[in-house]
Amino acid sequence: MTRDAAIARAEAHFDSGAFRDDLARRVALPTESQNPDRAPVLAEYIETEIKPAFEALGFACQTLSEGNWPFLFAERIEDPARPTVLGYGHGDVVRGLDEGWHEGLSPWRMTEREGRWYGRGVADNKGQHSINIGAIRAVLETRGRLGFNAKYLIEMGEERLSPGLRELATTHKDLFRSDVLIASDGPRLSAARPTVFLGSRGAISFDVWIEAREGGHHSGNWGGLLSDPAIQLAHALASLTGPTGQIRIPEWLPKFIPDDVRRVLADCEMEASADDPEIDPDWGEPGLTPAEKLFAWCSFAILAFEAGNPKTPVGAIPPRAWARCQLRFVVGVDVEDVLPALRRHFDRHGFSHVRIAQANDAVFHATRLDPGHPWVSWTVESIVRTTGKRPAILPNLGGSLPNDIFADILELPTVWVPHSYPGCSQHAPNEHLPLVIAREGLALMAGIYWDLGEPGVPEAHH
Repeated sequence: MTRDAAIARAEAHFDSGAFRDDLARRVALPTESQNPDRAPVLAEYIETEIKPAFEALGFACQTLSEGNWPFLFAERIEDPARPTVLGYGHGDVVRGLDEGWHEGLSPWRMTEREGRWYGRGVADNKGQHSINIGAIRAVLETRGRLGFNAKYLIEMGEERLSPGLRELATTHKDLFRSDVLIASDGPRLSAARPTVFLGSRGAISFDVWIEAREGGHHSGNWGGLLSDPAIQLAHALASLTGPTGQIRIPEWLPKFIPDDVRRVLADCEMEASADDPEIDPDWGEPGLTPAEKLFAWCSFAILAFEAGNPKTPVGAIPPRAWARCQLRFVVGVDVEDVLPALRRHFDRHGFSHVRIAQANDAVFHATRLDPGHPWVSWTVESIVRTTGKRPAILPNLGGSLPNDIFADILELPTVWVPHSYPGCSQHAPNEHLPLVIAREGLALMAGIYWDLGEPGVPEAHH
């Protein structure tokens, strides 16, 4: 009954093929939350896959629902005096995009090729919560108990921006009450380096457009007499950043990068894998390292731009131009002021005719746990003990996830231990998970779950 034995058991779970079989079965369920026809499959994933897996480990399970979205809540309470740890994962995936996969691959059939498992959800997020469930199992089978209290929440709408999750957390705050969130999603800093991240950047999407007039007009007969909304909108959008993407609206930026954030990011070198695009060193905020640009600063993107008929252009001045934009932002930016600040900017620069509107109701809020928090150093030391590698500490993920629900509504310190890497092709064809990350993930999570049952855990506050 030792820590090493629990880690060895987790690795044996991988080496025997049992973990592969579990994950392959889960990948085969096409849980596309963006496809309304898949609603029965979302419920099936909870009822036939995840609920039995937790019940086999002595967890009490209940299926919750909020706005027609199913959630699984599992808990194993061993001793109220011990810490309570909340886990989280999502069983839904983005659309399979079947036609775009390499020959011989399918999003719904897990395939091993060149040291990788291919299939929709292997990285985002079925593989990640399957690793954590497997590690919990290894600790239980070794110790006979966890030694701490475990709660786990699986949602089925994360790829739809987590509908109902905020309301669920508010309604069931007492049910979810814990001391810390330790969960897995998103990528490591690089494939070879274990990583801990402590929150996520926020995200808000919005539309900007110009309605010049009804219908297009011949560019020969009217060119030079009628304003061109595409040209006007291009100038308006160009005013938002410098030529290399430096944001020019002060309200869209933090006033500074905290010293503790700079300190942990100084140890985070951005390493591109063979499948990654080459970083453009001159893009973004001058004077920042690549890690600071991605994890400590804000970025603006034009996701789509349309005027006229792009597929079959005609000789006419278009009546309308439109763009979908997105701001990713860090702690220190007031999301409520993002669009008002844009309005003020446009009006100041002579673009009062440009219209703006939020693209949808979903806004991810920026969160960031203090890198000096006791749960951070505790988790890092556990990972070092298991792997011999000092993990990268990211103050927040570059992308966005519903961490504010755990940090703000449930008031938990949030520590994420991802089991993927930046080149995994999540949300694209050929999504994959390197086998070495899956095996190492099982081992390091078994170490974390073992250590949660030992003395020296940060003081409980629930």
